[in-house]
Amino acid sequence: MQPAPPPPAGHPLARPLIQGVERVGRTTRASVEELGRHGRILGLGCGALLHPPVRVRHWFKQMEFVGFQSLSIVMITGVFTGAVFALQSNVAFSMFGAQGLVGSTVGLALSRELGPVLTALMVTGRAGSAMAAEIGTMRVTEQIDALEAMGVEPVGYLVTPRLLASVLMVPALAMVFNLVGILGAWFVGVSVLGISEGPFVARIDWYVDPDDITGGLTKAAAFGLIMAVVGCTRGFYTEGGAEGVGRSTTRAVVDASVAILIADYFLTSAML
Repeated sequence: MQPAPPPPAGHPLARPLIQGVERVGRTTRASVEELGRHGRILGLGCGALLHPPVRVRHWFKQMEFVGFQSLSIVMITGVFTGAVFALQSNVAFSMFGAQGLVGSTVGLALSRELGPVLTALMVTGRAGSAMAAEIGTMRVTEQIDALEAMGVEPVGYLVTPRLLASVLMVPALAMVFNLVGILGAWFVGVSVLGISEGPFVARIDWYVDPDDITGGLTKAAAFGLIMAVVGCTRGFYTEGGAEGVGRSTTRAVVDASVAILIADYFLTSAML
């Protein structure tokens, strides 16, 4: 059977069909343009590492901003994540008398998944939004145009230090998250739930391998790169004044958070 011919131009279904095709086309074009913008920022930002000048002072400034200034929120989140996970694990393991596995379960969950993912999400909400807001404000106030007029490559000046700082500091923060999370689980498990300290600690050492930790740190580095690329891209292409800065900041947090969760699935699949 041959397919039915399309409706003629004057047919009542023609206009909705044409509008639907146009809508799909506009959405596809916008998605490809967004992907191209992110790829351009990533490529130029990484390429600037190979060309002078090397602005070491800017690198350390961004590392302090992304890393040290995020330390308190990461530690608070890590402590209570480990504590809550210990409580929930104890409920499950107590059904068959295996409370001694609480420590190893918390250690594996934190090092493999919860540490890198929650660290990246928290840093995205604090530092990623700030990247989009700062660069977006510079865009709408024409400071980026002024940099170009002075012969300064804006991506290398603004984006590269943020990319480098995010890739280096998010894994470091994830390690802090893992440490304080295990301490929180140890306090709840040993002091509150009455689990023997020896089996609790020994099984963490027995079950948590170096590969679990390095895999989590690799994820954290990838998540830091995603956060920085999305935040800088949203800021760099901001339009519409103060309202546009607000939109870019919100979209940077949402887009980066969703991209981190999607990337986590594919990275986990590749590492299994």
